Amino acid sequence: MSDNDSNDRAKRNEIFGQDGSPPGHSSGIPTRNVMRDDFGLEIPVDTVPLPSRGICYPVDSPMHGKETVQIRAMTAREEDILTSRALIKNGTVISELLKSCIVEEGWDPMSMLTGDRNALMTALRITGYGSEYRVEVNCPSCGERSKQDFDLAQLPVKRLEVEPVAIGSNLFEVDLPVTKKKARFRFLDGNAEQEISTISERRKKSGQRTDNLVTTRLQYSLVQVGNITDKSKLNFFIKNMPAKDSLFLRRFIDKNEPGIEMKGWVDCPGCFETSEVKMPLGASFFWPEAD
Repeated sequence: MSDNDSNDRAKRNEIFGQDGSPPGHSSGIPTRNVMRDDFGLEIPVDTVPLPSRGICYPVDSPMHGKETVQIRAMTAREEDILTSRALIKNGTVISELLKSCIVEEGWDPMSMLTGDRNALMTALRITGYGSEYRVEVNCPSCGERSKQDFDLAQLPVKRLEVEPVAIGSNLFEVDLPVTKKKARFRFLDGNAEQEISTISERRKKSGQRTDNLVTTRLQYSLVQVGNITDKSKLNFFIKNMPAKDSLFLRRFIDKNEPGIEMKGWVDCPGCFETSEVKMPLGASFFWPEAD
C-alpha cells in the first residue's frame, strides 16, 4: 500500500471513526442534533398512558407490562407518511406513523391493540395540531348534520379491567347467556384491523356486500367456543348464534375493550337537543381546517 493510500484511509477514518463506522457510533464522532444545535429547537417527547397497561402483550415483548410509552411529536416527516398513497392504499399509514414517533426500541405498532393505537394516535394529533377537533356529526334526535368542536385532551382513557386467561395473553373468557357456552375472545390489534380493512375494500371493488361488519369483526375476535377452536366451525357458529348471545358478546367486548372514549356531547342547532355522539375520525383528525 502506498503512502498516499494510507493518508487517504486515515482521512476517511477521521470522518467515519477508527473502525470505518458512520458518525454516531460509539467508536466514531457523535452525530450532532442539528435541530437543537443549529436552530435551537428541541422536538418534544411526551409520555402517553397505554389503556391496556401492557397486560395483553407476550412476556418476552418489550411492550409487556408497560403502562406508558414515550412518543416524539409529529414533524413534516410524519406529514409525508400521512400523505403517502402507497401506505394509504395498503392500509399501513397509521402503523408507519406510530413506528416513526414511538421512542422506545422494539415496539411493533401492528401488534398493538386497537385501543392502545388509538390512544397514541390521539396523543400525536394533540401534540401535532392541538386538541381542538372540528368535525361534522349527525344529531341522534333529528338527524341534522352540523359541525361541532371537540376537545381531544378531555377524552377519558378506558383502562383494561378484566384479566386475561393467562399472563401475557390477549385472550379473555365470557359465558354466553343462551347457549351456556364458554367463549374465548381477543381484542383486535393492528394486524386484524388491516386484514378487515383489506377484506372490506376487496368486497367493495367486486360488488359484494360490505354491511356484514358485525360478523366480520366477531370472526377476528372469537377464538374458541366450548372446546371448538376450528376456524370454519367458529365462523358457522358466529353466523348462526342466537341474537341474544351475539349482542351480549359484542357488548361485553365493547364494554371491556381498553382504549379512548371517542364520544362527546353536542348541542344540535336544528332541534336544540343535547346529545352524546360518537366522534368520527374524519380527514380533519390529522388535517385540521385552517383558521
